[in-house]
Amino acid sequence: MQALSIKNLSKTYANGNQALKGIDLSVEEGDFYALLGPNGAGKTTAIGIISSLVNKTGGEVEIFGHNIDTDLEAAKACLGIVPQEINLNLWETVGNTVTNQAGYYGIGGKLAKERVEKYLRALRLWDRRNDAARSLSGGMKRRLMIARALVHEPKLLILDEPTAGVDIEIRRSMWDYLREINEAGTTIILTTHYLEEAESLCRDIAIIDEGRIIEDARMSEILRRLHREVFVLSLKNELHEAPLLNGFETRLRDDGELEVEKGPNSEMNDLFAQLQDKGIHVASLRNKVNRLEEMFMKLVEGKEAPA
Repeated sequence: MQALSIKNLSKTYANGNQALKGIDLSVEEGDFYALLGPNGAGKTTAIGIISSLVNKTGGEVEIFGHNIDTDLEAAKACLGIVPQEINLNLWETVGNTVTNQAGYYGIGGKLAKERVEKYLRALRLWDRRNDAARSLSGGMKRRLMIARALVHEPKLLILDEPTAGVDIEIRRSMWDYLREINEAGTTIILTTHYLEEAESLCRDIAIIDEGRIIEDARMSEILRRLHREVFVLSLKNELHEAPLLNGFETRLRDDGELEVEKGPNSEMNDLFAQLQDKGIHVASLRNKVNRLEEMFMKLVEGKEAPA
């Protein structure tokens, strides 16, 4: 079943700005889907229409088969939204913030208490349940917004830049939790400017630019279309010049690390074998440029994507 179906969706604002130009998008139930694009591309407008906060100019939107024009209440019951901007009542306590949200969906009494505890514990906020939201750090406020969006246990969760301004440790713990709820059956749509985040979490991806979908494919398919990868190797032994390696281009960086460019027909095992033969030992390895970022820039800049 499709968790989200968008057909020929368009939005033109009163000032004439055409934010969406007839986009089509389908997200299958259980998917972890990335919606990417530069600022002003139309992502937030699309989310606003899906959540009924923005009126569309044309097209259709269905959430788990419920059309937002004819069955909005049922559609919204399936949906949880974590917006980009922090929109909490900062004078409300953490616990009451989530409890009140449960009440909006008709969840009360014992069940509400159970769910509030469940999600505040899962997002490491239970110990702060009696504190005002204004006393939380930025990362905690974002986690509170996720707990609030999940308390009615929606089948579709949309996260708009959920880890913006969050430190690395908290971001990684949020990734782990999002994977957990996705594996348990929650469909997730993620917008993010951290392309590493999208590559790590998402199975499918759409890229929107200037109100149009310019790419819609499996994440693995997009990454396979890149011809090259560049790795940075931290070495255990000092080098004075870059070694010659068959099938690889190498360059010695100013900080003593070795940069290696790998072509589509090269194997990493061959790289390590050649380095070992030359007595070069690798302490660690990382990508120089995120592969998705490379593809994203090629598409958005209007260049032909690698075949």
